[in-house]
Amino acid sequence: MKSPAFRILAARAVLEALRAHCRAPLLLGFGVFAAAVLAAEPAPIVPSNVLALGARIYNAGMLAPGSFLKGFREGREPVQGNEAACANCHRPSGMGQIEGDLLVPPIGASFLFAKRGEQGVVTMDPRVSKLFNQAHDPYTDATLARAIREGVNSQGRQMSVLMPRYALGETEMAALIAHLRQLSADVSPGVDRTRIDLATVITPEVDAPRRKAFLDMMQTIVRQKNASTVTADTKKNRHHMVSAAELVYGTERTWNLQVWELRGAPETWREQLQARYREHPVFALVSGLSDASWQPVQDFCEQQHVPCWFPSVEATASRAGAYTLYFSNGVRLESALLAQGLSEQAGRPRRVIQIYREDSLGRVASESLREALAGSGAEVTDRKIANDALASDTLRATFAAVRQGDVLMVWLRSGDLATLEAIKPPDSEVYFSGALAQGENAPIPTAWRAHAHIVYPYELPSKREKNLEYFHVWMNLTHLPLVDEPMQSEVFFAMNFLTDTLSEMLDNLYRDYLIERAEQMLSKREGVKSEQETRDRVALGREGDLLHRRGPMTMNESVRVATPSGPDSRAKSAGTTIYPHLSLGPGQRLASKSGYIARFSGDSGSELTPETELITP
Repeated sequence: MKSPAFRILAARAVLEALRAHCRAPLLLGFGVFAAAVLAAEPAPIVPSNVLALGARIYNAGMLAPGSFLKGFREGREPVQGNEAACANCHRPSGMGQIEGDLLVPPIGASFLFAKRGEQGVVTMDPRVSKLFNQAHDPYTDATLARAIREGVNSQGRQMSVLMPRYALGETEMAALIAHLRQLSADVSPGVDRTRIDLATVITPEVDAPRRKAFLDMMQTIVRQKNASTVTADTKKNRHHMVSAAELVYGTERTWNLQVWELRGAPETWREQLQARYREHPVFALVSGLSDASWQPVQDFCEQQHVPCWFPSVEATASRAGAYTLYFSNGVRLESALLAQGLSEQAGRPRRVIQIYREDSLGRVASESLREALAGSGAEVTDRKIANDALASDTLRATFAAVRQGDVLMVWLRSGDLATLEAIKPPDSEVYFSGALAQGENAPIPTAWRAHAHIVYPYELPSKREKNLEYFHVWMNLTHLPLVDEPMQSEVFFAMNFLTDTLSEMLDNLYRDYLIERAEQMLSKREGVKSEQETRDRVALGREGDLLHRRGPMTMNESVRVATPSGPDSRAKSAGTTIYPHLSLGPGQRLASKSGYIARFSGDSGSELTPETELITP
């Protein structure tokens, strides 16, 4: 644990950085929050069609239908349309970003129009804790129009040549400025000065043991987080390290977690979610658990512009949305892995038979494999299993029809695989879903293992052991049983990463910015976190009790975790999750994009050995 002296030094460093970068008096605690909300000039009532035009210019680079925004930069080709849109660089939230060595400043309402000393503060780069946005003279409509057209800022200085100059007419300029005056002017629903309201969603088909394990994880993490959170209304000792900027500004908030359990058929879920949201708006949906299609939940999030933060699901939506971040593409990724693996074999199969339950997850899996194999020349044949029961006679008839050279893809969960014990394996290659069958723990009968392959969307067991050490220590200290390692480690990561991201956002609690910050932070965060956890592994003592009390650590902490000593105990970890690698870029919504084809080996036939290198379809 970092000492109080270290925290004081870190806070002083931030104070000096803020004085240097912002050149303005500091606002502490709720003052920052209030400034972001109240400091900008009151926006006049603007007709909806004017705001719509401004949003279209900002986000899509469109003026009127068929007419595109054009931007000019000295010595470079002009840009137009979507390439010229302001949101490409300043992002939909207007909060800016870092592009290489270029700082793209925030241009939301509280940054453009607020007075010096009342402007919001942004940590621009998670790698550099003292890199903040710079203060400037407030803009007026006239000086902002000059900046957009001529590249001259509010202080009369030329702006970067990388910033396009736009020859906008008076109507379009007025619309764009009207949009900027309301852009990120108010924090999003579900936020007040001391609390953030969050919800998690569980769909009705999840069985009781997984549901309990999921809720125990979520509630334990939130309880531990809140127990050590210091807000403007609380007086308590801090049990964990926050970022230096967060410490100075006092922007920590407690979390209020609601559990939204859905009932009935999937076509009713979106209406249920809308009713819950009307009753109690939340800032984001966090984690979540489903064994069915997540499409209705994503549709709700798109409609309400509510972030959906890394749910644990296997059937993702058919198309990515703007507000839902997934660990991977679930069974769609497995379909792509299998299709590519088969395409690289010497003798491609003439027929692929897929076996699946006749439910929403089975339909998503079968449709995705059919799409992945389109154009391969392979005939795809479906064998549906009634969802009310899995009869060995049904499977026996299916396997009896298998011809030499066929490939079988089995989309069944681990609980269904015991049925195979009474069936003779076919003389053919059989592939099992790694996620549904529980990977290396799949209860595949011994007689089947010589023919069995696993489509494996996770990091190999031998490599991921170190990645999950901190997770397993935390599980032991909290006395939570390990019921489903992939799901529980996903929950642990999702909530840990949410803590890190909200910490970096300070008081800029805008939903679009949460998504943008995740895009910017994820790959950087994984590298920092894995190195930190590897470096700080020492024997647990009283620090183990600290870990037990507070739960997941933030990116800025250095809690030491006990691990076995040995020659490789200092080896660098690749990440902190069950997946091979997590990363996001602007607009990307799938953090893990790779996997393996593996098979069982070893004397016991229980070791998982890769047949392929890491595949990225």
